[in-house]
Amino acid sequence: MDARDSGGAGTDGETGELTPRPPAAADATRIPPAPDAEPAPEEPPAPDEAGGPVDTRPKRRWPRTLRRTALALVLLLLLPTLAAETALRLDYTGTPGRGTHTRNRDAIWLGHAWIDGRKTDADVTALVGRLRDTGIRDLYVHAGPLEHDGTLPESAYPRARWLTETLRRRAPHIRVQAWLGDEVAPEKPYAMHLERPGTRSAVVESTRRILDAGFEGAHFDLEPLHSGDRDYLALLDALRRVTRARHAVLSVAAHQIDPLPAFHSFWGTVTGHPKWWSQAYFGQVARRVDQIAVMSYDTMQPLQSLYGGYVAQQTSLALEVTPESTDLLMGLPFYHENRFGHWARAETVPAAVRGVRLGLSRTDRDRARFGVALYVDFAATEADWAAYREDWAR
Repeated sequence: MDARDSGGAGTDGETGELTPRPPAAADATRIPPAPDAEPAPEEPPAPDEAGGPVDTRPKRRWPRTLRRTALALVLLLLLPTLAAETALRLDYTGTPGRGTHTRNRDAIWLGHAWIDGRKTDADVTALVGRLRDTGIRDLYVHAGPLEHDGTLPESAYPRARWLTETLRRRAPHIRVQAWLGDEVAPEKPYAMHLERPGTRSAVVESTRRILDAGFEGAHFDLEPLHSGDRDYLALLDALRRVTRARHAVLSVAAHQIDPLPAFHSFWGTVTGHPKWWSQAYFGQVARRVDQIAVMSYDTMQPLQSLYGGYVAQQTSLALEVTPESTDLLMGLPFYHENRFGHWARAETVPAAVRGVRLGLSRTDRDRARFGVALYVDFAATEADWAAYREDWAR
């Protein structure tokens, strides 16, 4: 408290005793002037040290309520984030249970070079050797992308028959699926419109033709699919009738599940890109397919411990709603880009595998129809393969 707040008393600088405060100059002006007296002219402000006039305008300060409101908003945004990240770190703790290793139902995404003429018999031989003594059963071979109207020209997969027949001879336990995908409206309005019956019919017809080329299944990666999209569910129902009639596999790459309730709605409002699915919608998709692979990468997590905890959480959420009759696969990052949403130093194979094993241990340790999916062959390093073998495929 300074002298202005002392109620008329000040402190003597030498003795420290209270001394009466002399009346301020302003106090004398409280006597009203005579009616006919002219007010004294105001004196101009004294110049400052530089010789210019003193700025007597009041300094602008944020009102106290505005400052408090800003602080409250910052805390409102930071505290839930800190709480969520702390929870992910805790999810990464503990010891994975015994037996939480491959069930021989793993998969890998393969690039377009395998069916466009760039790969040779020698490459197939090397691939078969690479897959030996692993848990990989399914190959998702890129055979698209689909055109925006749902069609797929045969020129997109000229050597599909060669690949499927060669692998059938050399590795009969391996299934080769056609990996098909496209961008999707409404977030990408120029892209595929699943709300159009003609587009969905064209996708179904393209699937019939790709199975005729020797593929044993069709694997769809349509993005970005918003949670609750009923047209996507209608497409899956139509595709299931075709694949069942052909005794083929219908599989999909799935978006991640809300890490917090209704988080996709919040994120969609803030960014225009919902990214996540609700857990209920994930379950609706899983019940319509033979195999569902979670794209559990590009998570925006900056540390291995947080990423591993995130994968453990995603594994548990997916296990809770995936029926026993559907293969559930968790994606492993076999690539090393640094961009928004993905930190190569954080999203590593060891962290992902540990997260998968922890989630499996806590939720459904004995789940038989479960595996991991490796993304992607042409970006993988020897270290990625070694981590997969040592931590999961042993």
